[in-house]
Amino acid sequence: MSNIEPIIYKGVFYIILVAVPIIVITLIYKSNQIRKKMDWFKSLKFTTLRILVPKNNEKTPMAAEQMFAALHGIFKKGSQFQDYFSFEIASREKYIQFYAHVPCHLKDFVEGQIYSQYPTAEIAQVDDYVLEEREKIEKGELKMAGTEMKLTNPDVYPIKTFLNFEVDPLSGITGVLSKVEKTEEIWIQILAQPLSDNWQKKGSSHINAVKSGTMNKEGVISGVFSAFLRFLSGVLTSILTGVTPPSSRGDAEKSEAKLSGSQEEGLKGVETKATKLGYEVKIRVIAFALDEQTAQSKLMTTVAAFKQFNLLNLNGFEIGSITHNLDFYEYYRYRAFLDSGFILNIEELASIFHLPNISVATPNIVWAGSKKGEPPANLPIEDNVPANELTIFAKTNYRHLSHQFGIKTKDRRYHTYAIGKTGTGKSTLLENMIIHDIREGRGVAVVDPHGDLINHLLDFVPEERIKDVILFNPADRMYPIGFNILENVDPDLKNIVASGVVGIFKKIFGESWGPRLEYILRNTILALLDYPDATMLGITKILVDQDFRNRVIEKIQDPVIKDFFVNEYEKYDPKFRTEAIAPIQNKVGQFLSSTTIRNIVGQSQSTINIEKIMNEGKILFLNLSIGEIGEDNSALLGAMMITKIQLAAMRRTTIPEDDRRDFYLYVDEFQNFATESFATILSEARKYHLNLIMTNQYIAQVPEEVISAVFGNIGTLICFRVGAPDAVALKQEFAPVFEEVDLVNLDNYHIYVKMSIDGVTSSSFSAVTLPPDTSRNFNKDKIIQHSREYSSKRREYVEEKISNLTEMPKIDEILTKAQKDRVLKIPPKIGETYYREVQATGDERWYLGSGSTDQPLSEEVVQEKIAKHNAENAERQEGWQKERLKALEVKKPENETIESDEPNEIEKDKADLIQHLEDGKSVKL
Repeated sequence: MSNIEPIIYKGVFYIILVAVPIIVITLIYKSNQIRKKMDWFKSLKFTTLRILVPKNNEKTPMAAEQMFAALHGIFKKGSQFQDYFSFEIASREKYIQFYAHVPCHLKDFVEGQIYSQYPTAEIAQVDDYVLEEREKIEKGELKMAGTEMKLTNPDVYPIKTFLNFEVDPLSGITGVLSKVEKTEEIWIQILAQPLSDNWQKKGSSHINAVKSGTMNKEGVISGVFSAFLRFLSGVLTSILTGVTPPSSRGDAEKSEAKLSGSQEEGLKGVETKATKLGYEVKIRVIAFALDEQTAQSKLMTTVAAFKQFNLLNLNGFEIGSITHNLDFYEYYRYRAFLDSGFILNIEELASIFHLPNISVATPNIVWAGSKKGEPPANLPIEDNVPANELTIFAKTNYRHLSHQFGIKTKDRRYHTYAIGKTGTGKSTLLENMIIHDIREGRGVAVVDPHGDLINHLLDFVPEERIKDVILFNPADRMYPIGFNILENVDPDLKNIVASGVVGIFKKIFGESWGPRLEYILRNTILALLDYPDATMLGITKILVDQDFRNRVIEKIQDPVIKDFFVNEYEKYDPKFRTEAIAPIQNKVGQFLSSTTIRNIVGQSQSTINIEKIMNEGKILFLNLSIGEIGEDNSALLGAMMITKIQLAAMRRTTIPEDDRRDFYLYVDEFQNFATESFATILSEARKYHLNLIMTNQYIAQVPEEVISAVFGNIGTLICFRVGAPDAVALKQEFAPVFEEVDLVNLDNYHIYVKMSIDGVTSSSFSAVTLPPDTSRNFNKDKIIQHSREYSSKRREYVEEKISNLTEMPKIDEILTKAQKDRVLKIPPKIGETYYREVQATGDERWYLGSGSTDQPLSEEVVQEKIAKHNAENAERQEGWQKERLKALEVKKPENETIESDEPNEIEKDKADLIQHLEDGKSVKL
């Protein structure tokens, strides 16, 4: 023993002599490496990406595995330090979101790989959510508990992966994250750094060692340490004895250790794990609550969710040391990866982090609102098309492609249709397009059944276009605008007018409509179209007033229509006639009994010229508020006005097509005015440069023949969020890019678009409409004042005029009334403007007739008004003179005598009128 002791001491000395320098050198090397790594780490710049997928996402964890395989491509062979990522799941304010924290220089690469596997994902660069809670943590308002997960066995052994789960393992994790209060938070951080393929050799070496009996499942580290001890032992033996110890390798190769079933299963798992790419991984978990005990409880519950990945005899997760130290928060905040982690292959990594799919039913996950679609390459964007040739209305939202785009002028001739539920953004879309057209100097007509749209638009008309605006507002009862759909109709278009008017009443009274009613009404309208100064008031009058009917029959040009009244209608049995015309009297009379409607359609001469409005690019606002005038009245006036616009467009055949000015007709809630003739407008309007923009809420509102014409002729289709029935119908329009579930899940102001680009319909894509324009001009009052002055007449004048035309008294009563109460006794006027003499100053001025707020007008406007007034007055006098002359020609009864010594007064007046008319003069009554 005494001889051995010096040898042992000597051996220990040599071991220390060899080991200490190695340890010192290793420590110095490690210290130097850590310092360099810290410098490298400080130089890194990261950005945070929020990743959302739609709720109908069907991608499995296999997609995440492919994503991690692609991301592994950032590995730099021979580089001392490798870039890494952090994939995170955070439950904050009771909502669960998924993040990626990536180096800035790799942001585009990472996004591309995510999109390649999750094409429907929405990725947005956001502020780091970790920083939002920093102040609360530092002030102690939130308590934390954190840990870093560990593996139960050496990392050559695999954990349970998604291939061995019956349900998505993510459900187990998100299920825990959903069980938090509003004041609690749970964060999970998974750092992943790609490894070279050398790690797989580690698995192979482990398999060989276990099979040879030189290593058990305690791990690679213990095996390496044992090998190091064997090396030192061999060196010591050689030094002391001069004999090299025999290698045990040969013996191991000659006889392998007998393995148990669990060992064989474990080695098979090691072998399988080593076949795939690997990452060095760290998993951190932090829980926050108002007190440490609750925070720690939430932490333990979250860690327990990772137990589902544990495999008996293989590997799994276990909790590391729990800390309440804020330093751990800083490690999480900086995504520090300074020391070694454990190895997971891409299948294992995808098992613990992947984006949720349709099978994950956890509440409170933040999903992407709806699917996004890629815009066409030739999309007209504001940078590529001149502003005067493009109407901007939205911006793309596919991934990071955010370009404002619109419809080219020539493509708008193919019409635009927007559909969507109430409150989804249709009116804002219309507002922006209308405002854009107005500012570009284009001709515009807006039909608004609610009134809000036009009331809003009035404040956006620029100063230079105030005089272009005609505001048609039936609710402005003191200043009715004259609108006679039967006025000055081209002979070739009379049947179109008749069909339009019949279609209007048929739409409104569809349930009680009949062929006999339609037959009589159509012939009545066609007859009135041949009668001078006929109005809608004549519809009921011609059916019941024999004298008026006879005068109309004399003017009828169409022999078929004349034959109807002479040989058919006149021979109706009185009882049959009463029954036949009663529905017309009831239905048409319902409208004409309304003073508001009568004062508009009862004026024989329209005070607005639709053809002029279109050809000169004016602005026509039709405020047909249902709340102000009633639903049926709104529908009647709107449909009549649209028919009149159609007629004006068709009269453009005399204008060369290149000279036809584009006119834009906006119809909000167009189902209110969609008669059968609307289909004709859609198919014919393009060549006349009448461009329609229509909206409504759902398809069932529109007659089948009209909606068929819409989808058959529309060039640009815009879909906001719709109901399930409409989604079924619209699916075929937006397939294969979008499905029914996408159409019903659109957020407000988000749209799917299929638009005409250079005459060719594009594929469907997604976009977001522009926010409402806020640059108001505040010219509303000026527009209303100007429109009243130039486009309307005072109610008193209109009602007196209508009364004179409809009462039809005896001749002597006409003459008496003419001498006493004709229009010339009304103060001279234009629109609502009156001429008044100011006695105090002796000058003469024109004033706006509005009571106590009268304001003098400019000299330019005065002269303009005087000229127009004189012209109208002369025309009115001449018309009355002709009317009076005609009345004088009616013969008096033979037995009636005139008791007067003077010449016959009637004959004298007649002679005077004839002489003055021949001289081209007017007569003062």
